[in-house]
Amino acid sequence: MITMAQDTATLTQSGTTALKDVPQIARKLVTEIPGPRSRALMEEHKQYVSAGVGAAMPIFAESASGSVITDVDGNRFLDLAAGIAVTGVGNAAPEVVDAVQSEVAKLTHTNFATTPYAGYVEVCKKLAEHTPGDFAKKSVLLNSGAEAVENAVKIARRYTGRPTVIVMDNAFHGRTNLTMSMTTKASPYKRGFGPFAPDVVSVPYSYPLRDSFGQDGVAAAKASIKRMELLVGHEDIAAIIAEPVQGEGGFIVPADGFLKTLCDWAHEHGVVFISDEIQAGFCRTGKWFASEYFGVEPDLITTAKALGGGLPISAVTGRAEIMDAVQPGGIGGTYGGNPVSCAAALAAIGIMESEDLPARAAHIGDVFLSRFGSLPERFDCVAAVRGLGAMQAIEFVKPGTMEPDAEIVGRIVDAVREAGLIILTCGINGNVIRLLPPLVIGDDELDEALDVLEAAIAECSAQ
Repeated sequence: MITMAQDTATLTQSGTTALKDVPQIARKLVTEIPGPRSRALMEEHKQYVSAGVGAAMPIFAESASGSVITDVDGNRFLDLAAGIAVTGVGNAAPEVVDAVQSEVAKLTHTNFATTPYAGYVEVCKKLAEHTPGDFAKKSVLLNSGAEAVENAVKIARRYTGRPTVIVMDNAFHGRTNLTMSMTTKASPYKRGFGPFAPDVVSVPYSYPLRDSFGQDGVAAAKASIKRMELLVGHEDIAAIIAEPVQGEGGFIVPADGFLKTLCDWAHEHGVVFISDEIQAGFCRTGKWFASEYFGVEPDLITTAKALGGGLPISAVTGRAEIMDAVQPGGIGGTYGGNPVSCAAALAAIGIMESEDLPARAAHIGDVFLSRFGSLPERFDCVAAVRGLGAMQAIEFVKPGTMEPDAEIVGRIVDAVREAGLIILTCGINGNVIRLLPPLVIGDDELDEALDVLEAAIAECSAQ
């Protein structure tokens, strides 16, 4: 028996499947995209919302459940973005909704440093349990990923008494002044916002597709270490911060040995090793944290996104002695670890535990690779398919070259949007499609989404 997914795969090898012919099951398109209500709201967006706030999709969401988003015109979209890896447990997960409704009726805010509450402590306990490392850990709860990164740097500097932070080429760490300084891509994140924070030095990250080291992660790390010593010297380095799978940089998975070699060198020289798992953490890659793939036990780990199940919350978790180096009042914030967000986080972590979402993410990755792993052989515009678990990417180039091709990526994104699929792009050159489905997406929904994407790649590559 040939399944719909298999049939589509067969047809798209010859580039003959029409995107409009992919059956709508979870998707439902009842108007043109965008529909009339979305178009009207976009006009108000232009009038009242800063032009600096982007809007990748020209539709306005009205409701969502699991992996399906319904817009204000009644169109249903399959979601392979999860709010940039936020709704890992699904949009409006019933357990999260119930926890939020219960908590908000009891306690909306006190400020934990003023009048503490149990939920904050319980979230910190769960973070200590699930983050890598068999040692005593403590946490601080905050609001956003950028805030977590800023505080991790503060903690590392306070602990070591050193100024310099080492970051990786292609990194993204946020939009505040310090985290912009730590981010590679100028446009749109940095252009016109300088001067930037000092004592931030960038070194090469392992990029097996494009660097000269390929799968030799140890050699790549040694080259980066040599660069650190040349530019700074270990005596002045407070921390090395790296995303175990780079997010905005292109879902780049480093070669084995790269992160472990950096981490070992850091520990040898009293440098704090920080793993930024804001996008890759909480089951996304098929393990609780992506660091686990590389044998790394970070001194500090930054988390956000999926932690809150859709509500804003972030954290820095790390070795107790490092976290305790900060004087009372030196870290925290008015809204950090808000009681409602803590309730949502505990419910989201509960779903991750009870439904074994690391295993589910691994399964999603297997399905994706079984369908798309051969794309580089089938389409000369595809340079690589890569990722871990449910954090997967496709890198596009101009045929016959390794020159990044952002144009075809734009066409594919437009095509799948018209067909009822939400996807995101990434990469320093904008030539990578990234897939971040909710980890609770059903197999039928996943197949339908991949059918749409596969047909779009075939059609756009033939243009």
